[in-house]
This record gives sequence, C-alpha cells and structure tokens, in this order.
Amino acid sequence: MQTLIDSTAKNHNFLSVIDDLKQLTKFGLSLSVVFSAVAGYLLATDIIDITTLISLAIGGYFMVGASNAFNQVIEKDTDKLMKRTQNRPLPSGRMSVTNAMILAILLTVFGVAILYSINPKTAMFGAISIVLYTSVYTPLKPVTPLVVFVGAFPGAIPFMLGWVAATGKFGIEPGVLFMIQFFWQFPHFWAIGWLLDDEYKKAGFNMLPTGEKNKKASTQILLYTFWMIVVSLIPALKVTGTLYLSVVSAMLVLMLGLVMLYYGFMLHKKQTNEAAKKLMLSSVLYITLIQVIFVVDKFLH
Repeated sequence: MQTLIDSTAKNHNFLSVIDDLKQLTKFGLSLSVVFSAVAGYLLATDIIDITTLISLAIGGYFMVGASNAFNQVIEKDTDKLMKRTQNRPLPSGRMSVTNAMILAILLTVFGVAILYSINPKTAMFGAISIVLYTSVYTPLKPVTPLVVFVGAFPGAIPFMLGWVAATGKFGIEPGVLFMIQFFWQFPHFWAIGWLLDDEYKKAGFNMLPTGEKNKKASTQILLYTFWMIVVSLIPALKVTGTLYLSVVSAMLVLMLGLVMLYYGFMLHKKQTNEAAKKLMLSSVLYITLIQVIFVVDKFLH
C-alpha cells in the first residue's frame, strides 16, 4: 500500500514538474510559433526534408521557450501582481530563479545549435528574436506603449524563419511573410491589452497605443488591421518572387481579414472587453487559417 502511495506521489511530482516547464516556456504560444515556422518552410520548399523540418520545429520551440523563460525571470515580481500570472512557477515559488535561468540558457544554446545545423541565417534570426524579446521588449514594457511596436519585430520572425530554413536566403518572399505577421500583431496584442488593461496596470504595464481604452486606441487597431489585410494580399499581385497566392485563395484571405476588421469596428463602436475578446479570438483564427491557405494554395498550384 505504501509503495502505491509513494508511486502516486512520484507521478504527481513528475507531472507537476512537466506542467511547470510547460508554463515557463509557454507551451501553447511556443507551439503556435512552431506552426508558423513550419508553414513558412512548406511555402518555400518543393521537396520536404523531414530532418530539416524536425530540426526547425525543435529548434524553434527551444528558442521561443528560452525567450519566455528569460521573460518570466525578469518579470517574476510583477507576475505576482496579476491574477493570470501569479501562479506561474517563479512567482508561486515552485521553481527557483537559478533553475529557470539554467533552463533558459540551455534552451538558447541547444536552440541556436539546432537551427545552425539547418543553416547559419536561420540561427541568426532565431538568436535575434531572443535578444530583441528579452533585452529590448521585456524591459520596455513598463516604460512605453510603443513596446508593442518593438515586440512586433521578434514576433514577426517565425513565419519568415521557415522560409529562410528552407532556402538559406532572405529576400522578398520571407520579407512579405515577416510583414504579414508584423502588422497582424498590433490588433492582436492591443486586443489582449484592452482585455487585460486593469491587470497590466497593476503590474505597471501599459500595452495600449494611447495608454487608455478609448476611441483613439480602437482607431489604431482598425488602421493596423487594414494594413495587415493589404500586406496579406500582396502575393496575389505576382510581385513577390516565388511567393504567390491564387485569386481564390486571395478572396479567402480577404474574407478572413474582413471578419477581423468587422470585430475591430465592433470594438470601436462598443468599447467593451467582450468586443476586445472577440477581436482577439478572430485574430488567432486569421493568422492560423491564412497560413494554412497559403500552404495549401502553394501545393495545389
């Protein structure tokens, strides 16, 4: 009986450690980044190299996981002030700062090494994303609402990273993929900033473009959503090298963009958290589905 109890306790402890590691590396967010990188890779290649694809997925996860771990080390004290973050491993005391730092460093080293095994440019962009996220974006969060603009740079790297992994080159094609994800992040993160404004302010963060939930802020959201749609449709004009989007797929992308724009207008009109939540969810749907559309379109033509 005692053996069974000990075994159950060990299993519980093991699962708790795994759960803490998932929280530290933000498992769901990291998987979405890997999804974007894989989509970029599939867009760029005609022959899928499984080894490269697996290396991109693992290396990409390690790099994002490292960024998130460093971020949580830096923000451990402010995380204690917000309900949604106070149960993370560091603010709750379940994990020490030393252990989190060791893990973050190991993930960085192995992540860079794995991406370097694909090609040097992939490793370079992966490393740049970590540096920008941890050394520029994170420290600026309590300083200025412009932090979303800064964070949009490392956040826009994954989609184009896959293309660079497949080709070893940076050109017009990965540049457009970068711009799509770059403009997308503004309505996405401002919707989150709107939804969690009270929580963020407890920690001294101001994530909205005007500093407040108002018409000026929602106008900015609408403007960036519009430019996101425009940039997403550029490949249909056949001016982006080998990155091309058919008319049918362009119409689907436009429809998805208009759905997101509609929810942006609803937020502008109602100025409510519920409207912000709908915009945020529609933005997640948008970036996921357009990546699928781009990839499917490429292999159908």
